[in-house]
Amino acid sequence: MNKRKILRNFIIILVLVLICFGYFRYYYVFATGTKAGQLNTFQYKGILFKTYEGNIIQSGFRANIQSNEFDFSVTNQHVADILLRSSGRDVELHYKRYFGSLPWRGMQTYIVDSVY
Repeated sequence: MNKRKILRNFIIILVLVLICFGYFRYYYVFATGTKAGQLNTFQYKGILFKTYEGNIIQSGFRANIQSNEFDFSVTNQHVADILLRSSGRDVELHYKRYFGSLPWRGMQTYIVDSVY
């Protein structure tokens, strides 16, 4: 094999590895679940990409080992409208967790997709 074929094969493999890494880091759903608590804050914020960001306070006693707050982002406008009207109320949220966050998807790795 000549050097040109080796370089071409190396570049192809490198591009495939980077594509796989990007998919698993930013688009692969690592976990799904629900969280319940009182909606503390919910706001539309950002400089370049405006996203909905929220925070719920989970009930129950926790002994300073773990925070009882749950920070999340919302991409669905319908879910955002429901949460904008629910400030201070108890809510149950269904979320998807990703390994990494994307600027246009929100600042958090937890993305809420529905409210129960």
